Amino acid sequence: MQIFGVDIGGSGIKGAPVDLERGDLTQERHKVLTPQPATPDGVAGCVVEVVRHFGWDGPVGVTFPGVVTGGTIRTAANMDGSWVGTDAATLLARELGGMPVTVLNDADAAGVAEMTYGAGRGRGGTVILLTLGTGIGSALFTDGRLVPNSELGHLELHGHDAETRASVKAKEDGELTWERWARRVQKYLVHVEMLFSPDLFIIGGGVSRKPEKFLPLIEGVRAEIVPAKLQNNAGIVGAAMAARAAKG
Repeated sequence: MQIFGVDIGGSGIKGAPVDLERGDLTQERHKVLTPQPATPDGVAGCVVEVVRHFGWDGPVGVTFPGVVTGGTIRTAANMDGSWVGTDAATLLARELGGMPVTVLNDADAAGVAEMTYGAGRGRGGTVILLTLGTGIGSALFTDGRLVPNSELGHLELHGHDAETRASVKAKEDGELTWERWARRVQKYLVHVEMLFSPDLFIIGGGVSRKPEKFLPLIEGVRAEIVPAKLQNNAGIVGAAMAARAAKG
């Protein structure tokens, strides 16, 4: 069964059809840059471009980097503030000509995909997926059940919003070496571990393609730390899973 997934990020918007038996993309994903400012209308236009690139005309799952409840956006830290209060599911369905659209938090989507097909498959206890990118997204699971919209990237760490210190954007903006950045990620993981005592951390986002660059440098964390197996496609796969669930 194929369903289309779109992953909206602070820097890029990407999507592809997904084979939900295998948990993998059926075609190479298509990506466009996130418009600046990242307003609802501007982003919706990019989502339409990605979906129409494949000639898709069925259900679509879409992720968003912020709290999402009932298809409505509640926070938008790395997007334009006009998103807050927007019924994204209705907006995108209208722009896509009436296609059924399901919207959920981006890290939650990635987490569900990893728990089903990837690094979290078959794992019980407390599992936390962290997507490191423009910001830090999080997905929290207890015995395989998702606690939605955890947004742990906004925990305060040494007087700062954690994602302003330990995201990939913070690494790039500060021109940090892998070693310096790994120390920041380590401090963040120690803080999250103190609060939640997870059995497993899954590190997702684009940086999961380069785990050898920083994971061996992280010390003092008791939980197992592994890279996401689906890497930066996890959000697309999770979005498609959500659309299938909504379809019934």
